[in-house]
Amino acid sequence: MLDRIRSMRPGLRRSEQKIADIVLRQPHAVVNASVAELAHDADVSQPTVVRFCRSIGCSGYQDFKLRLAQDLAAGPARPEDAVRPDDPVAEIAAKLLNRSIGALTRLRNQLNPDALEAAVQVLTETRRLDCYGFGASGVVALDAQNKFFRLGLPVVAHTDSHVQAMAAALLGPQGVALAVSRSGRTRELLRSVDLALAGGARVIAITAGGSPLAGRATVPLLVDAPEDSSPYTPMTSRIAHLAVVDILQVATALRRGVHTGDPLRRPAAALRDDRQLVSA
Repeated sequence: MLDRIRSMRPGLRRSEQKIADIVLRQPHAVVNASVAELAHDADVSQPTVVRFCRSIGCSGYQDFKLRLAQDLAAGPARPEDAVRPDDPVAEIAAKLLNRSIGALTRLRNQLNPDALEAAVQVLTETRRLDCYGFGASGVVALDAQNKFFRLGLPVVAHTDSHVQAMAAALLGPQGVALAVSRSGRTRELLRSVDLALAGGARVIAITAGGSPLAGRATVPLLVDAPEDSSPYTPMTSRIAHLAVVDILQVATALRRGVHTGDPLRRPAAALRDDRQLVSA
């Protein structure tokens, strides 16, 4: 929550920035403050406090305080949790698994249920889905393609910038683009999103709060997973993004009526037949 507020602060209104500054300076005090007390300390109105909470992806003040408390309880990343060259493999495994568990816990606490509901509604209605991403986010886009095509939905993942731009320009008002980016600032991805929107398509973005991609998206799903990706490929953000794709696919399957099982059983049966032939 604090990372999200820090990243979104420049794009907030001036009155909301005053609230953000207090939260960043005194997060523990804010957890115990009433909406009237926070409004008084920031010299703003109580409706402004509520608007601030909604601006950062919370449903209201109580939801904001709950998420902030959960964030503080999880604690910041500790220097001793960093992977070191002299660590035994078992220690490396423990540190990386703990990092993934922490990322999923934060994701559970920070996802906006209203935004999830809106994204699933868009996916339920669409006739075509394009998945966009580059690098590690491109892997997530490919995973989304693998998940959604099982629903009988026409879906393609595009991880080449030129092909992606052409596909976005052709997507049209019946289509949806699922754009994945940890930073939300990749120029080529933003161009593809702009092309999709210009053609009437809707865009669901899995990205960081306060990013240009989040600002463009029809439905932004904010995932703030700060990590140092300079020596290694992004890990915690990838785990969180994959989890969001799973949530969207399962919820869309249920909304589309795929719980009857037929579209899911056919590919499973085909794979089972292949396995039986190989074993024979």
